[in-house]
Amino acid sequence: MSYDRLGVDTPSDPTCTYGASRLLFRGPARSFDRPYLACLGGTETFGRFVETPFPAILEQRSGRTCVNLGSVSYGLEAMARDAALAKLANGADCCVIQLPGAQTLSNPFYRVHPRRNDRVLEPSEALKKLFPKVDFTEIHFSRHLLTRLRDQDAARFDSVRQELRRAWAERMREFLAVIAPPVVLLWLRYESGPEEDAGEQLAAEPLLLDADLVAQVTGLCDALVEVPVRASAESDELEDMLFGVLQQPLAEHLIGPATHRVIADRLHRVLMDLA
Repeated sequence: MSYDRLGVDTPSDPTCTYGASRLLFRGPARSFDRPYLACLGGTETFGRFVETPFPAILEQRSGRTCVNLGSVSYGLEAMARDAALAKLANGADCCVIQLPGAQTLSNPFYRVHPRRNDRVLEPSEALKKLFPKVDFTEIHFSRHLLTRLRDQDAARFDSVRQELRRAWAERMREFLAVIAPPVVLLWLRYESGPEEDAGEQLAAEPLLLDADLVAQVTGLCDALVEVPVRASAESDELEDMLFGVLQQPLAEHLIGPATHRVIADRLHRVLMDLA
């Protein structure tokens, strides 16, 4: 067991590891000696700053062991390349997989951190040639990178956007093809701020996803659960979250406990139909 301590007087979210995986999952560690449902996902599945994330609520309501395999800042790169995670998923009776944004994987334009997929390690030569006026040395996060590229040249950015969407669909199909148990895809659509141009899709998480793109992978799953959500600062749930003094700006952008209960309810109804 380990704890991620950031900020001042920070309530720690417990973390754990499983097998050979280097990802830090939501703790406490669970055993796999009886049938279980696996919940794979990023910061929302992990339940950052929330005492009882939706996998734990789902376990309470269903009576089924629900193992939280959520990891902070985890995305498609980590999910698709972690053999130990795939093994855990294939040992489950059913898998819930939170859809990651299309910016969370390495691609012909940039490389992301293998576990913290929101971090950009380096741009490719192709991206430098496409955007010669951009100073990449000061860009460390994928959202920041995409926003900078869009603002620099919308037409050239569209080439990057199309490649990310193509790569996302291909990598998601590859990952889903190796998961044997029934799969429920969970699409948490953040409704935050004014809508941007539909072709740019940088207004809210998960980045660059839309109904057309998600439809390209739903044929490999058993159900799709789409839940519109709002960040805690907009849903008045911030006061119900647990965070340190310096962590409030981050907590404001994440979902609160009431939203986790809604997600668990939606998943419970779908999983009962699949049982």
